[in-house]
Amino acid sequence: QVQLVESGGGLVQAGGSLRLSCTASARTFSTYFMGWFRQAPGKEREFVAAISGRWSGGNTYYADSVKGRFTISRDNAKNMVYLQMNPLKPEDTAVYYCAASPANGGSGWWTLVENYNTWGQGTQVTVSS
Repeated sequence: QVQLVESGGGLVQAGGSLRLSCTASARTFSTYFMGWFRQAPGKEREFVAAISGRWSGGNTYYADSVKGRFTISRDNAKNMVYLQMNPLKPEDTAVYYCAASPANGGSGWWTLVENYNTWGQGTQVTVSS
């Protein structure tokens, strides 16, 4: 079972940037499908970005709201996943969660919360206007 720890959140002005990191503890990390989700106060947790495992080519996927601004990447040698966010908007304010799944599915399955079986504790991102 993989364990996840996020870091890198904070307070930033609109137009600024942050890089979130997620450290995973699993010998088979490189095969996991990894995702970033976020949850704003009073709202449901929503998909942000995902990256497939080594056997699936490391393909990346993004929510329309962050496409062109956020970049997900992974370093399998370090068991790390990153989310580079730039430029940030006030509506990006939320708690950001790293998630992992050992599985793979059909088109779009990576956007669903229920398809990930391991979650980090979350890191707060606040963007001021």
